[in-house]
Amino acid sequence: MIETSEITLRRAVTDLPQADDFERVTRELPDVPNAGQLLVRVLYIGLDPYVSQVIRGKHMGEETPRPGGSLPGEAVAQVIASADPAFEAGDHVVGVTGWAEQAIVEASAMRKVDPALGIAEHLGLLGLPGLTAWAGMTQLATVKPGDIVTIDGAAGSVGGTAGQIARLLGAKAVGIAGGPDKCAQAIEAYGFDDCIDYHRDGWEDRLPQDIAVHFENVGQKGIDAVLPRLRHYGEIVLCGLAQHYADGSQCLIPAGRLMGRRGTVHGLIVYDFFDRRDAFIDFARPYVISGALREVRDTAEGLDAAGSQLARVARGEAMGRAVVRV
Repeated sequence: MIETSEITLRRAVTDLPQADDFERVTRELPDVPNAGQLLVRVLYIGLDPYVSQVIRGKHMGEETPRPGGSLPGEAVAQVIASADPAFEAGDHVVGVTGWAEQAIVEASAMRKVDPALGIAEHLGLLGLPGLTAWAGMTQLATVKPGDIVTIDGAAGSVGGTAGQIARLLGAKAVGIAGGPDKCAQAIEAYGFDDCIDYHRDGWEDRLPQDIAVHFENVGQKGIDAVLPRLRHYGEIVLCGLAQHYADGSQCLIPAGRLMGRRGTVHGLIVYDFFDRRDAFIDFARPYVISGALREVRDTAEGLDAAGSQLARVARGEAMGRAVVRV
């Protein structure tokens, strides 16, 4: 047997998670996996906004983790020992491992990834955030050269990737973000053509007219500002509603105004596109290699920092893709 450390819930969480909601525990693992299993060493843990929703029992019916149990979220890990012929020691894999140093996982639940494209990148640019952005920009919305595309939450991993993909498709990407630092990140790191700070008075007046596609990550504030400026037959992709996660309020889209714009609203749930991962990687690979697609990473060091890092994500403080380097 081997000993490993894991971060679990100290208690049930009903509000936005705080650092002291979590604790480190020690577990024993077999040093030889059973048939069909892998023993892995966790390298990075990805902390998406949805994880705080799952922990509070508010994410699409997913089971709420119990205190002392393993926590959700994908990790990138390296195989230490394999009892599955499809994997061997040294392979890099992505899947749910718990917030742990080492873990025994079912091989069927893991997917092998190419370390030549990066390691932590497989949790961000090439992981769920990248897949989400690609799905919204290429599988749901119709983005054409010369279009104006607006992205709310432009400094985040999903929003930043969506803006880059829009530009690769020939569109003009205009970001919306909270504060000068986040707007600077959208322009300087992600290459947006412009970014509008919604903390400034009258920010709505800076939005362009004739918006072809709007990618929404925040909620009511963005919808209300963009809808009057949506061109006829324009599209809105609803990806996230971060503005409403803390208080449970509803985001309401005025049907009459939407109908007047002849608009289409797409609800984006990334799980619907898991079977298109290979197509996404094929799209992204040459751009990642060339540097045309890149990510900003907000890295916390050490397993003990995981709880405070998720709390930052839940408060909207993360600057880019939030991960924990184990």
